[in-house]
Amino acid sequence: MALKPFLLNEWRQLARVNRSDRPWEMPVAAALASGLPIFIGAAYGELGLGLAGSLGGLVFLHLPATRLAHRMAWLMACAFGMGCSYALGLLGHLVPPLVVPLLVLITVLVTMVCRFYAAPPPGSLFFVMAAAIGAYSPVHGRDAILQVGAVALGTVLAVAIAFFYSLHIMSRHGVPAPSAPAQPGFDHVVVDSVMIGGFVGLSLLAAHALQLDRPYWVPVSCLAIIQGASLRAAWTRQVQRTLGTALGLLVFLGIVQLPLGPWTVAAVVTALTLVIETLVVRHYGLAAVFITPLALLLAEAGQGFVAAPQPLMQARLLDTVVGSTLGLVGAACLHSPRVRAAVGAGLRRLRPQGPPR
Repeated sequence: MALKPFLLNEWRQLARVNRSDRPWEMPVAAALASGLPIFIGAAYGELGLGLAGSLGGLVFLHLPATRLAHRMAWLMACAFGMGCSYALGLLGHLVPPLVVPLLVLITVLVTMVCRFYAAPPPGSLFFVMAAAIGAYSPVHGRDAILQVGAVALGTVLAVAIAFFYSLHIMSRHGVPAPSAPAQPGFDHVVVDSVMIGGFVGLSLLAAHALQLDRPYWVPVSCLAIIQGASLRAAWTRQVQRTLGTALGLLVFLGIVQLPLGPWTVAAVVTALTLVIETLVVRHYGLAAVFITPLALLLAEAGQGFVAAPQPLMQARLLDTVVGSTLGLVGAACLHSPRVRAAVGAGLRRLRPQGPPR
């Protein structure tokens, strides 16, 4: 008899729709930041560079609800971090033994910064995604430099859109009240970040051990789950992400039936971003249905997948299951007092000691 209440509670957790306090202009501005670089690339016959610029445009989603000077300074810092993450990922592509260490280092450092400054979601996710996509991009030499430049220009465009969006929003709603300053502790900033980085690296090693075709989706899925505020939240997100990915692959299959030229890709990416940013604060699982085709388009649209999308879809689902499972295991460790105490004790021994008094 206890099974029925358990299942009902699980269903309530999975189906619960949250209220959204986002103004409608925010998803529109985010869609412009992601879609406009692809339209520009399509106009010049450079879809690949447009997609790279769109990846940089995701930095818009890190715009905080603070006063104008702070939000622009923070967003410009995030833009620099996004460009560096992608460039370091490409470095791992050129020197394959560096891929896993670089991804772990990027995850740890970016997560530390986000936690120290109490950055809201998406936190370190897009930085790690940019690094992972860069690490497995099939570009070399001059093309790699152009890709880094395109990502950087995409972040610049996103910052410009964020500036005008912020002026508009503040003229309507006023300057947001300052929040209490964050007081992060050593465990929250350092211990959590090291554990998260370790599981992201472990997930990439697992992807290589399983010889997955597109291993970069595994660490991204792992990070998306392990960042949950609690083990309960991580479990709910893991189920929602897996189910959402499965349904999203059906949406992707419908999209590839379209005549996917550069202009169509630009329009679809813009529309998907608009839908995602409208839904994600309400229900993560519904947003994941559209995150899946968006991520596939950003990473694969320039590589000719349209003729045979089924292998790509199978790989994406397997990558999500592997990454989400390891992310859930990582979340269990992250929220285990015994494991945290053991890791924290080891890290505290590594801290430099001050001079004797």
